[in-house]
Amino acid sequence: MTDSRYRWGGLAWVLTLQFFVVEAIAALQYDGYSYSADVISDLGTATSPARVLMNASFLLQGLLIIAGAVLLRPGLSGTGGRLAGPLLGLSGLGVLLVGLFPSDGDTTVHTVAAGVHFVAGAIGLIALAYGVRPRSEAVGTTLAVLGLVGVIGTIFFASAVFIGLGEGGMERVAGYVVPLGLPLAGALLWRQKDDWLALTNPDGTPSRRQLREDARLERARRAAERDAALEAATRHPAPDTARPDTDAADEADDFDPDDP
Repeated sequence: MTDSRYRWGGLAWVLTLQFFVVEAIAALQYDGYSYSADVISDLGTATSPARVLMNASFLLQGLLIIAGAVLLRPGLSGTGGRLAGPLLGLSGLGVLLVGLFPSDGDTTVHTVAAGVHFVAGAIGLIALAYGVRPRSEAVGTTLAVLGLVGVIGTIFFASAVFIGLGEGGMERVAGYVVPLGLPLAGALLWRQKDDWLALTNPDGTPSRRQLREDARLERARRAAERDAALEAATRHPAPDTARPDTDAADEADDFDPDDP
């Protein structure tokens, strides 16, 4: 994994923050727009003065998510890392189609694309959490929490359960997790690159990776010793000393040499 892939992939995910800036600009130009009552897609319809800017932001957001997923995929570890790339790529494709097909145009395509973006994005963040957890437990945990919030928000939004947040507010619970989580992961990967693989710090002390590996080996050693002790106990059971051996004494007492 080259430094340039980390740099450009991390930058792509950090730039997904542009969505919040453009949304704020479009909402200010939309008279009477409410973050709670109105959904995000309303900013891209014909009634929005900044519809061109908002739809361009959707398109750019999709391209940035896909670019980061492609470039950073080799830097993610484990099964979570392998799943994060396709899921986030699917999420990026969904928001890209949202920009191409506004809600006042092809409603079916827009609705399906938005649903794919929300679902794939939330699950993709959970997978991404496992992909970056070896690098940073704090970032991995944060991504996992954001992903769970996104899944719950998507279910509530689809079920029209707004719990006082309004339709627009619940949609933002489902949709905001991706542009919040990806910059966090992108910045981590951009900063660390492959340096996290080092077993020692610059001052010569063991790195966190080395400490985790040492702890894993210690657990494995203890488990092996425990298994060996149990196996030895099974092969050589302790003698039964609780019951006295009275057979010989009984036989001696009952022996009568004159009795035929």
